[in-house]
Amino acid sequence: MPVYDYKCAEHGLFHELATMEDASKPCACPQCGKASARVVMIPPSVLAMAPAKKTSMERNEEAKHQPIISTVDSRAEAADRAAFAAKKQHHHGKGCGCSHEHAPENSALKQQVVYLPDGSKVFPSQRPWMISH
Repeated sequence: MPVYDYKCAEHGLFHELATMEDASKPCACPQCGKASARVVMIPPSVLAMAPAKKTSMERNEEAKHQPIISTVDSRAEAADRAAFAAKKQHHHGKGCGCSHEHAPENSALKQQVVYLPDGSKVFPSQRPWMISH
């Protein structure tokens, strides 16, 4: 049998075993015996969530079964997003793991080539503590 949460107006939250058939019925408070309604506990991660993220998750949940309708406005918005992505050249975040280069040209993270006086090339590692083969 599952454990459900109930809340007494005088004594607060308590937990009781109940069958699934009795889940919606009130339960007697163990201290005073008054009928107490079942409550649904909300995880702290939902309560502490950023409002913008919560709004976007709710919007996505509401729209997941709605058909995509092509309108003049939606096509213009899609064109604007495509133009922005083309201008930016990369719309993933840093550290996404794809093959696009994130580092600027003069960054220490970019692979560099060092030419020695005899004309040979050396590719110094960005991790000097590693032994290369």
